[in-house]
Amino acid sequence: MKKSGIFFCLVALVLSFSMLSCAGLKSANKSGREQLAIGKQTDSVNLKHKLVTKGKPGADKLTITIGATGDLHGRLFPYEYSICEDKKGAGLSKISVLVKKLRAENPNTILVDVGDTVQDNSAELFNKLETHPMIQAMNYMGYDVWALGNHEFNFEKEFLCRNIRNFKGAVLSANIKNTKDGSNFVLPYQIFNVEGVRVAVVGAVTPHIPLWEASSPSHFKGLKFEEPIIALRKTVDSLKGKYDVLVGAFHLGRDAEYDSKAGAIEIAKQISEFDIIFAGHEHARFATEVDGKNGDKTWVIEPGCYGWALAVGKIKVEKKANAWKVVSVTAENLKTATVSESDKDLEKEFKFVHDEAYKDANVVIGTVTEDFIPRVDYITGKEKVTTMPTIQMEDTALIDLLNTVQRYYAKADISSSAAFRSEMNLKKGKFRKRDVAVIYKYPNTLMGVKITGKNLLKYMEWSASYYNTTKKGDVTISFNPDVRAYNYDMFDGLSYDIDISKKAGNRIKNVLINGKPVNPKKLYKLAVNNYRFGTLKKLGFVNDDSVYYDSYEEMQDAGRIRDLIIKYVKEVCKGKISPSDFSKCK
Repeated sequence: MKKSGIFFCLVALVLSFSMLSCAGLKSANKSGREQLAIGKQTDSVNLKHKLVTKGKPGADKLTITIGATGDLHGRLFPYEYSICEDKKGAGLSKISVLVKKLRAENPNTILVDVGDTVQDNSAELFNKLETHPMIQAMNYMGYDVWALGNHEFNFEKEFLCRNIRNFKGAVLSANIKNTKDGSNFVLPYQIFNVEGVRVAVVGAVTPHIPLWEASSPSHFKGLKFEEPIIALRKTVDSLKGKYDVLVGAFHLGRDAEYDSKAGAIEIAKQISEFDIIFAGHEHARFATEVDGKNGDKTWVIEPGCYGWALAVGKIKVEKKANAWKVVSVTAENLKTATVSESDKDLEKEFKFVHDEAYKDANVVIGTVTEDFIPRVDYITGKEKVTTMPTIQMEDTALIDLLNTVQRYYAKADISSSAAFRSEMNLKKGKFRKRDVAVIYKYPNTLMGVKITGKNLLKYMEWSASYYNTTKKGDVTISFNPDVRAYNYDMFDGLSYDIDISKKAGNRIKNVLINGKPVNPKKLYKLAVNNYRFGTLKKLGFVNDDSVYYDSYEEMQDAGRIRDLIIKYVKEVCKGKISPSDFSKCK
């Protein structure tokens, strides 16, 4: 791959988490927690509304307390299995300490999670259990609400439905419908009676799951995802007169994505009946008060990701003329980094999770002869990026490795891949399974699609829109804030230049395949991950008929790109890879 004429930097947003060690966890009574799912179960659910009562009525003034987590992504413990390191500011076991303190102050606290719970950090190792350990842990902690996130749909629908049924609280999303009859897939809302105050919690999820799971429609079979603000407006209208306090539990970022109409902030403005909204999906850390219609104000708060914080909302209410009125609302993120020790009882109960994940992460699959990226930071040469990431500054052996694996299994002419982490690298020494998670963050599968030369060039231009256009006097390169780094793809199987002095849409130059210009009418075989397939499909560059290879269809979970990297290193490269000659393994 050739990328000349590019001089640019990436300002790395490095979330620095420090954690309490999982070392020294004591043995636990398994108590059936490792029970495997028995046979193929139904991929549907039939949830029923039921009023949940917390405390007895009495006082005319009280405080409703709500704690919320989001985007835990398999962080049961304050430990990162992809790098085998403790992380001080993360983990459900640390969240548990904060929850216990909150309940000591207010025993009737409502506990909510806003999704992306069961994926990442080796969580997939436990998908065959009857109940996933993350769901077991939420039950153990007494969570009242689980609002689904998009990553819950990374797996077969049967897996999701099984865990929905086994969660002991209410599973929410107002904008997921069953296509057969338009009914709700899960509950749109849950009403709690807290000491006589009616608290309604309404859920919603980003509607783009069919886009991201386009290659695996079985993951969302029989479901449709409505525009959140429209579904929420209908749901809130249906609740009129049934609540005193209205709470949002949304797997939505602050702003809308793609062609969606509203993110959490705009929903707070337009549906100002919400007293507080707990947001997710963006992995952002914030708490802000939003001005809504008619002078109303709504707090919107998001607790980062991986258990960085417990978002806490406190709503003071007072009974006047036999009706409850909201007097004030406050919101803050309680950081887990301030917690000195995890919940030891929870750690003991789920020790088997840590033991199995740690063991799996350290399985040796090969040897790396030398560092794939000698200078991770382009300027300083250090492993921590503080200026510009080399992996997005120039052609690197690491991206070539990913693309080589994809081209090999998809038997493709061309491949594209992104750098999911600015500091990803393969270091000289043993190549372990945990290293695969470092260089390939997501559980994506591999797709082979036929694409015209014309649409291939359009796709390359779409990717190059990651950069802002340089102007006279610029001393560095800036990036389009609307484009996330994982949407910048780098291509293999062809050579090309990117001229960022040109406006987006006119930057790709000198594209050659096997030394010849791209033929706009010719069909080329392109290897992409399933997420990017959904993007290309939405952009109109390919369609379902374009697919000639699907690793998931062929190999199921063994067809995930992480597993294909392992397979390639072990079987093709015979366990030994070098940045200088790995492509010769073919």
